[in-house]
Formats: sequence, structure tokens, C-alpha cells
Amino acid sequence: MRGPLDGVRVLALSQFGAGPYGSLVLSGLGAEVIKIEDPASGGDVARYVPPFEVDGDSLYFQSFNHGKKSVALDLRSAGGLSAFHDLVRVSDAVYNNLRGDLPARLGLTFEGLRHLNPGIVCCSLSGFGSSGPRASEPGYDSIVQALAGYMSVTGEPGGPPAKCGVSVIDFASGLTAGLGLVSGVLRARSTGVGCNVEVSLLGTAISMLTYLATWSLNGDWGAVRQAGSGHQTLMPSGNFETADGWLTVFCAKEKFWRALVERMGAPELGEDVRFATFAGRERNREALFGELSRRFRERRTVEWVDVLSPEVPCAPVNDVGAALGDPQVAAMGMLMSTFHPVYGEVRHPSCPIRIPGVEEDGAPGPGLGEHTDEVLRELPGYDV
Repeated sequence: MRGPLDGVRVLALSQFGAGPYGSLVLSGLGAEVIKIEDPASGGDVARYVPPFEVDGDSLYFQSFNHGKKSVALDLRSAGGLSAFHDLVRVSDAVYNNLRGDLPARLGLTFEGLRHLNPGIVCCSLSGFGSSGPRASEPGYDSIVQALAGYMSVTGEPGGPPAKCGVSVIDFASGLTAGLGLVSGVLRARSTGVGCNVEVSLLGTAISMLTYLATWSLNGDWGAVRQAGSGHQTLMPSGNFETADGWLTVFCAKEKFWRALVERMGAPELGEDVRFATFAGRERNREALFGELSRRFRERRTVEWVDVLSPEVPCAPVNDVGAALGDPQVAAMGMLMSTFHPVYGEVRHPSCPIRIPGVEEDGAPGPGLGEHTDEVLRELPGYDV
């Protein structure tokens, strides 16, 4: 079955992680994603990220760009810009992750391209948006995690600020940009008129603060780091050391709390008036955390999972290898393979949006300019 975005063509002027991740999901849903790469600079900088890099092609690049095409164009030259404009005429969207001040300067906005294609959707994913004091600054995930307050609530109380080990702001912003782009294309196809779509790392990060922001803006409350990476107000939640590792537990409902003390064989905790309600457990967080920590250290992680699951939401704290080998990951079909001329079989995570019958393109990430002739040959006046 064809993907739901089959027939949608996206010209992607993006590199590194955030932008390419967003277009990777679009590609997984059937869109034709054409990377416009600058041959003078060696193309997407992701091609050269270690540790696995051979002749301008890395596994880092492959992880974000399988299933896409690459067209090498120097947009500073008259010929390259003309070819790009001809592609705009037959495309649905232009997607970039440049600094916020650059799309307008480089003519990559709806205002700059509508004369070529009145239905073109111009999606810009930047660090800080197109206005304000930081618009001309480059933005990266770790910078925004710091600026948006994420590091202040990550890690153990009393410890240094810490960022998430995965670039969550980058990838969430990529997904947000993909949603915005598709929304713009949907409207353009019904009205014939394109638009600008603007997404920023900072805007996405602030949006995802959700209840932390609402509590901070509307009451005398401030988020702080909680022991064991626990929730700000729900207890028990977080990581507990076991006899041989770590276990995470999340009791978001009263029934989970009751099941926890029953399955642990600790009815006295359930009968303790200090812990009878969410509010009480929050007020007595340190005492409850200490009681649970002592008990969790008495058994191995796998034993606790067997005892608690599925009545109590819990999971072992896996390393990346164990996570990829989890049977639930296999059951969900969350790993796929491409076949690369140098690396051989390359395994990747699959598209997170699953539609029955739709499978991702198994083509590897393209070589720099690999599809230039193929794509341009489809345009009138190009004999390549």
C-alpha cells in the first residue's frame, strides 16, 4: 500500500539532526524527500560525523536520511539557483532548518517563491524563530535544553544541571515541523495558496513545558529536581535501585499505588495515613522514597518486573542495546534494514507512525548528488 503522503514532493535544505529527522518521518509516510545539498561544502555536515564515517558517508547520516534522494546544487550560481527554482515549480514544499534570519535573506520564504508556485509551502525550522534578539543565532538541542529550563529539572537534587542524553528538542521540533508542513500542504491543495510555516527549537521546547509552565505562570510554584528522577508531584514515581540494577515505577493512579504495596508485600505502607492520598505522599515524599528504596534493594530488577507487571507500570532501566533488544520493540516492528554499498545491511529504528500495509522505502541514505541527473531529467529543458 502506498503511504498517505505518496505524491507529496518536499525539497529539503536541511542538515545535521532536527530537520532531517522531521523529513525522515515524512519519507516514512510516503513523501518524496529531495535533499538539496551544496557540493562545494561537501553536502550535509552529518556525512562526516564520527565514529563510523567513510568517504563522506557516515552511519550518523544514514540514520536520518535513508529513503531520501540527493540533488547537488550550488544555489550561489545562476545555474544552480535556476534549477532549484524549476524544482520549486513542481514541488509541494520547501523545508529548511537554517538560522531564523536566513530564509528571507536567501529567498526561501513563500513571499520569495510564490511567483514560481503559488501553492508552495515554505517550512522553516530554526533555533529561535525569525524575530527577536536571538533570531540570527544558531540553535542546538543542548543550548535550548539549557535556555528552556529543561536542565534545571533533570538529574538528582543537589547535582549539576543535566541534559537528556537524546536530542529530544531536536527531534520533537522535527516532528512539529513535519506536522506543520503537512498541514500547510493540505490547505494549499484545497485552496491553491501556499504559506509560510515557522517552527523553532525554543518554541517547541517551551510548548512542551506544558503543566510545568502553567503551574509556574499561575501560582507560587517552581519546578525542582526530584530524587530518583521522580515526577514533580506524583509519588511514588521514578528510579529505584535494585539488588543488581535499576527499576523505574510510575504510580499515576491510586489503583497503581494500592497494587504496588500489595505486590511488594508491604501492606503497612498502604495503611500508613501519611501515604493514603496523592497529596499525602507528596508531602511525605522523602519518607516514602526511603521506605520504598530499602525494599526495592532486596530483589533483582527482573524479579521486581515479574512481581509488579502488569498491575504496576514499571520497567527496567535499560541501556540502549537492551532497549533495542526488548521483545516489545520487535513485536511492534520498530526496527528496519537498508542495504548500503559500503556498510552492508544497516539496521535503523522504523517510522514511529504505523499505518497497516504501509512499509518504508528500504533505500539507503543517498550519496552526495546521487539523484541529480534523475530528478532534473524529469524537468523540461534539462538534457542530463
